[in-house]
Amino acid sequence: MEAGNETAVSEFLLLGLTEDPDLQPLIFSLFLSMYLVTILGNLLILLAVCSDSHLHTPMYFFLISLSLTDIGLSSSTVPKMLLNIQAQVQGISYPGCITQVCLVLVFSGLETCLLAVMAYDRYVAICHPLRYAVVMSTRMCVALTLLSLSISIVDGLLHSLMLLRLSFCAELRIPHYFCELAQIIRFACSDTLLDNIVIYVAACLFGGVPVFGIMFSYTRIVTSILRRSSSERRYKGFSTCGSHLSVVTLFYGTAFGVYISSAVTNSPRKMAVASVMYSVVPQMLNPFIYSLRNRDMKEALRKFLCRKASLI
Repeated sequence: MEAGNETAVSEFLLLGLTEDPDLQPLIFSLFLSMYLVTILGNLLILLAVCSDSHLHTPMYFFLISLSLTDIGLSSSTVPKMLLNIQAQVQGISYPGCITQVCLVLVFSGLETCLLAVMAYDRYVAICHPLRYAVVMSTRMCVALTLLSLSISIVDGLLHSLMLLRLSFCAELRIPHYFCELAQIIRFACSDTLLDNIVIYVAACLFGGVPVFGIMFSYTRIVTSILRRSSSERRYKGFSTCGSHLSVVTLFYGTAFGVYISSAVTNSPRKMAVASVMYSVVPQMLNPFIYSLRNRDMKEALRKFLCRKASLI
């Protein structure tokens, strides 16, 4: 392609979910409400776990990590979208866009890793209860979390650095509400073969490996539970991992739905709307799933709220 068709990039334009000005106030109110619920819900989970010594266990350590990840992922995209709607602008600077790509990849990759680690934690707790305290020691929990974070950071930085070497054409209108990696690569005038290969490899790494780990863990969990004699023990075993299984189903179910919709539609705007289902909705619902389905969490939240109410 001729050099005249390329430009020094200063900013991208985020077209958002719709260009209809009449719908912008509705979208602003909806996403502001969802974002506030996400932040408040996950902060309550953090405060409840930290304030109750009975919840200082590996399962809730990973839950805190997941809540922080949910806050980070939502904060990487929604505030900029709200700011653009409020200011009635669509621009995002080139460094800001690259930073957003990196943050979204880091937090989404970390979420997939943490869900797999939490499945392993439930596997050890149910299938090897006598060895649980030894296997899931504090050192192991921290190591697994740091390993997940390190892999996610490397992935985010790798994709971001590879974007920096690309040159872009003059048309930089992204039909999305945040800087999505695949959408940005489409505007590149230079060769993107290596970028696409890295994307597919990363998708297999952060999609295939965690899903396989989760499926393996729950296969062993179900087998172990079904071997138990009494129905009460079986119910207790299933209820132990019910919240996590619900979160896994929500996150991967919505992500898989977006993947299917991308295969049957060529509309980038519809893809942007569908992506809300895995980049915003699960992060908002996760605190409710864990608090409503977990007796210990509900008790910790009740104690925490009562304690704060007595101080007012």
